Amino acid sequence: MLRRVLPPEPIAVSADWSRRTATFSLLLGIIAILVGRSGVVGGLGGVAVLGAALLAAVLAIGLAARAAVVIWQTGQRGIGRALGGCALALLALAYPAYLAIEAAQLPAIADISTDLASPPAFAASPAARAARGGTTHGEPAAATREAQRSAYPAVQPAMLDLDANETYDLVLKLVAGRRWRVIEAVPPRGRLGTGHVDAVARSRVMGFPEDVTLRIRPEAGQTRVDMRSASRIERHDIGANAARIESFVDDLENAE
Repeated sequence: MLRRVLPPEPIAVSADWSRRTATFSLLLGIIAILVGRSGVVGGLGGVAVLGAALLAAVLAIGLAARAAVVIWQTGQRGIGRALGGCALALLALAYPAYLAIEAAQLPAIADISTDLASPPAFAASPAARAARGGTTHGEPAAATREAQRSAYPAVQPAMLDLDANETYDLVLKLVAGRRWRVIEAVPPRGRLGTGHVDAVARSRVMGFPEDVTLRIRPEAGQTRVDMRSASRIERHDIGANAARIESFVDDLENAE
């Protein structure tokens, strides 16, 4: 007697599309980082691609949930593909979710200074403005300063036992070591002269441009270095500017 061989149950279409969509979201995330770091289309281009990647990841999770229902009701195959799609989507969402948690715990500010009474001013020359893409950073609002005071008490100026010109040279050395792009540098002139260094840094992951200015001012027997770091795109820097300042000041004080 011949045994009748039944064909296997088909694979749930939503399971297949969940995995494909999740893979696509990861690829979009990589493209967003590359676009952001290239600077070819500006930071907003990278943000737009990243937003599309996150939407694709959410869609993949929805398709995985749909696949689970279909498989339960019809007995179709594809649970492995649905679980794989869900896992890839969660991987794509993991870092944004971490940033969202951090953002919820920090104030929505993106302009940090070591001197809240008189923040260092960014260079206003035409060349410096052009290098910043036309971005200008005015005086931080009183609410911004108060939020910084509460959230980042460790952001303080560097006080070095060096003369102003030695400090200026050290600042330039550390800026170069971080591969920040210097857009204007003026050394201190005379015993009471104030120097400054303006540069463009990059955010760690997306490579967004962040504007930095350092003010070198001689005081009695020491030189004070104040630093200001401000984002161009983000209204909430999730602590990045404060971390940049604290790291630079630590290196300054350890290198003197």
